[in-house]
Amino acid sequence: MGFTFVMAGGGTGGHVLPALAVARELRSRGHTAIFIGVRRGMEAKLVPAENFPIEWIEIGGLKRVGLRRMLETMVELPLSVWHAARVIEREKPAAVFSMGGYVAGPVLLAALWKHVPVVMMEPNTVPGFTHRQLARFAARALISFQETATFFPKGRTELTGLPIREEFFAVPSKQRSSQLTLLITGGSQGSRTLNRAAEQSWPLWEKDAVRFIHQTGVAMFDELSAGFRSAGMAGEITPFLPDMPHAFGEADIVISRAGAGAVSELAAAGKPSILVPLPGASDDHQLKNAQALERAGAARVVLDREMNGQRLVEEITRLANVPAVIETMSAVARGLARAGAARRAADVLEALAVDSAAESRNNK
Repeated sequence: MGFTFVMAGGGTGGHVLPALAVARELRSRGHTAIFIGVRRGMEAKLVPAENFPIEWIEIGGLKRVGLRRMLETMVELPLSVWHAARVIEREKPAAVFSMGGYVAGPVLLAALWKHVPVVMMEPNTVPGFTHRQLARFAARALISFQETATFFPKGRTELTGLPIREEFFAVPSKQRSSQLTLLITGGSQGSRTLNRAAEQSWPLWEKDAVRFIHQTGVAMFDELSAGFRSAGMAGEITPFLPDMPHAFGEADIVISRAGAGAVSELAAAGKPSILVPLPGASDDHQLKNAQALERAGAARVVLDREMNGQRLVEEITRLANVPAVIETMSAVARGLARAGAARRAADVLEALAVDSAAESRNNK
């Protein structure tokens, strides 16, 4: 018997990609997944490309926005809830799956209005605004950090991790050599802070001490690539790395931002890291994600305002000079990984659907 599920959460790839992974798993089991999103979000490109139906609402954020945008959102909210409720009434989903974010807010409110159970997948240490406000209504909460359980009703959480590409779990352990390979990535758009720190570090390294794999993003690539060649550094500098699991496999240490996807990939690949949280990220979630890995012993945290070339060299040297510390961090990181998150989310959704169908039959 196939069920219908509504997928809520859009705006950014971090919200859409995990939801798509769960939707693909549901579809492979004979179910229907319908997305609700906004036309200006990443879902407008990613969801139709995978042949999932999508319904549109109009909604903006409430956090870290100007007064005008906040007022517009408050005006949009009742209508967007009504539109989402219409979709729910028409499609009669067995449950709603939420990745959070401002796009999910109206969908979750509509689901609660129509008495449809909600499964929340919360990838950050501290839930975002939408999930925090509606946490008590979650039928189940699928989390990536044990600390996150305190935000949800007792007994309703499960540590599943975040759906990420299976290739990251297959990254082999790296054997140390005399030359360390550093992977520097600020995501597909790049990070000005990490780019500048790498550039400032080039003249500070001892000869042949390190090899770089540096994803700069498009905006700064031309500027940095010329300097990289002039400095005579080993390795490669590129605007985009199409095969990130392969790059992880070559790296001894990863220098990265600390979004939920990034920290999940680091754990899956078992990579020690220096994490530089994005300042101003909603609810400081990147800082809290990074601190969770640091407390476990898998990462070092450097604040954005403190990261520069000298600090980068110091942090790398500190890790390299202590016997076996990189190997220990690698083992700890891999111990934090959770495989099969999309499959487990589909299991939970199916179980809710079966229970709901049975309850409906019993009430007739």
